[in-house]
Amino acid sequence: MVGSDTTRLIVLRGNSASGKSAVAARLRACYGRGLAVVGQDVVRREILKEPDVPGAVNIGLIDVVARYALDAGYHVVVEGILCADRYGPMLTALGAEHRGVSRFYYLDVPFAETLRRHATKPTAGAYGEEEMRRWYRARDLLDDGREEIIGAGSSLEETVRRILTGARLHR
Repeated sequence: MVGSDTTRLIVLRGNSASGKSAVAARLRACYGRGLAVVGQDVVRREILKEPDVPGAVNIGLIDVVARYALDAGYHVVVEGILCADRYGPMLTALGAEHRGVSRFYYLDVPFAETLRRHATKPTAGAYGEEEMRRWYRARDLLDDGREEIIGAGSSLEETVRRILTGARLHR
């Protein structure tokens, strides 16, 4: 078992440019110190410089970092594309073994909208439509049915409020 009855685990999944990082950043801003954000891109791209492939080292490292933070009393937001076939078993086990409240969210944004959002990002030149089309997976939900789906029509503020309320994450 991991964490405590008072720790919160929030998992944010969705396609590239669906808003996961923005939601995670806003959750941190609302809560402040005591909430750890474990970003797939940070672990995979920045720390390890690893491709996103089945069985990659970053999957285990995301798990270890999240568990360590929960055991240290932090609330944890794990965010990323986190494809169900690669990350699902780790995320399901993490949620099952967490003693506190665990909430899973899937940001369901159509491909055309992800392209529009991507074009507004500072990193828009790093990759384009071809890569995003290759990465895109419609409704890539976890098998256990625990994810709440948040549609593209939900504003950033509405999404953050929904997650804070659902996870009972308040100061």
